[in-house]
Amino acid sequence: MFNPSDTKVVKEEKVMASDPEATKRRMAFRKSYSLEHPEMWKRRSLIDDAKFETVTNLEFEKQERLSSATSPSISEEDIFTATNGEVFSGAPDESAQRCNIMFALKYGMTTLGNVFTTFETNNCTILHIESRKAKRKTASFEVLVSVETTRDDFICLIKDLKKNSNLMDVSLYQGLEPPREPVWFPKHISELDGCTHLITKFEPELDCDHPGFTDKGYRARRKEIADIAFSYKQGDSIPRIEYNEDEIRTWGVSYRQLKELFPTHACQQHIDVFKILEKEAGYSPDNVPQLDDVSNFLKKRTGFQLRPVSGLLSARDFLASLAFRVFQCTQYVRHHSKPLHSPEPDCIHELLGHVPLLADPSFAEFSQQIGLASLGVSDDDIEKFATLYWFTVEFGLCRQNDNIKAIGAGLLSSFGELMHALSDVPEHRPFEPEKTALQTYQDADYQPIYFVSESFEDMKEKLRTYSRNIKRPVDITYNPFTQSIEVLNEPETMKCFMGTIGRQLQAVQDAIGRL
Repeated sequence: MFNPSDTKVVKEEKVMASDPEATKRRMAFRKSYSLEHPEMWKRRSLIDDAKFETVTNLEFEKQERLSSATSPSISEEDIFTATNGEVFSGAPDESAQRCNIMFALKYGMTTLGNVFTTFETNNCTILHIESRKAKRKTASFEVLVSVETTRDDFICLIKDLKKNSNLMDVSLYQGLEPPREPVWFPKHISELDGCTHLITKFEPELDCDHPGFTDKGYRARRKEIADIAFSYKQGDSIPRIEYNEDEIRTWGVSYRQLKELFPTHACQQHIDVFKILEKEAGYSPDNVPQLDDVSNFLKKRTGFQLRPVSGLLSARDFLASLAFRVFQCTQYVRHHSKPLHSPEPDCIHELLGHVPLLADPSFAEFSQQIGLASLGVSDDDIEKFATLYWFTVEFGLCRQNDNIKAIGAGLLSSFGELMHALSDVPEHRPFEPEKTALQTYQDADYQPIYFVSESFEDMKEKLRTYSRNIKRPVDITYNPFTQSIEVLNEPETMKCFMGTIGRQLQAVQDAIGRL
């Protein structure tokens, strides 16, 4: 469940990493960082959500790096060790290498110029500088400096820094960029209970532009439904919501308007499944379907299931859920004053836009492929996958019978943008993952650029090819019988995996033989 609307505060409700204490520190830092940088809240898209995660992760790692850098003051023995193995690794005296030095300033940043003169006189090239306020009362700032220098100049530099009356606690710090720990990702569907890192966005109590900002009754209703979703655990029946008259009326207005456009604007898969939803899952203009009923319908069709969510998730958590064929879904309804538009995803967006295509086997597989490809990858690749999701599953177009049709849920749940997307106004580009993943999101009322796939199969094959080129920490496969992610790093696991593939191939060969 993604949305291009405002972001106001980051609320981290659960801890999911293998190192709980480190994760708590990361979550607390992300929240404080968002509060200190309100300029990052305004008009953020799905793509910007992923970028925000990248920025805060980098800032957190920098903070952790500086915190771990403090060590006892350097001694003559330390200098000898550093120049004969740990830093210079037996390099000749004239060979310049990178090394890192940590020190504390006694009297403030104004003395830093004097310190840098010491680096200059000892022929050291400064490559990188980081600073922070000192935690001890006897110093003002702590500074980490990365330099390129020779062994002899390094020895002279350390001795001069130790003599400098403006400094204290001169120490060595090995490695400015220590290797990152592997990114945690859920291995079993039950672990999705930990993937609830909520990013609160354009919500009624947070922004005066929200249509429900002054409606205290609506705000209380939203909180009531969000609290129900937050207590949900994997495997529970999805709580049923008794929708009120305003909610049912709002649903009905959107339902009737969009249904008129579906025959001419929606892809054939959406049209076909929508008819079945009306027969089997309680879809009608006078009834808001219950998520539990719709989830059971999806399980029979494609193995996908719905999970209620109390707010907007981080990009990494949302994509990880797709890997297990789980779609995180809101239960609240947009404000009744604007039934044809919502500043953030609501159940109208989810049920009318996403669900019909999640019930199509081909599109369901495509959605799961994006989720599987995202597990354990870098923040940069998460941004790219979020961008691909945005321009396909949310706002994608597909060619069918020489006509362009909508496949994106953001289009299929928005009356105005659905007409805009298929008009001659926006630019239509072919879907090429390498280019689409780098496309900048334009923050406008309607998208100026849409990407068109030649077919569902073409879209899946291009994504599959793109995913193969992503650097992954491990190779994985999804086991639908145990609803778990299996890491292919042990001979026994590989043997079992190959046996499964072999049996499936044999079944295909037998079927071809009978034909």
